[in-house]
Amino acid sequence: MRPFRNLKMASVIQEELSRLFVREFNFNGALVTILDVAVDEKFEEARVKLGIIPFEKELEAYTIVEVRKRELEHELLKKLNVKPMPRLKFEIVSKGGA
Repeated sequence: MRPFRNLKMASVIQEELSRLFVREFNFNGALVTILDVAVDEKFEEARVKLGIIPFEKELEAYTIVEVRKRELEHELLKKLNVKPMPRLKFEIVSKGGA
């Protein structure tokens, strides 16, 4: 496999997801940022780490993202035109209200 391909793909996915979050999503007063994206070597999975502020809205914002996950994957596939398109797996990076 070509070196750094998964790192480049992670960067592109992070950029496009950020744009989609700004244009398409309403998080009801929460600020959702993409902290990191890691794509595995076989392009099967992309782990997306989300930062959500305020802490009280984490569950609500995460649920909004999870419900629309397939739509996000479809939009990324159209934009990036990459085969195989990694499946998105979202994680919350939380400070636990501290």
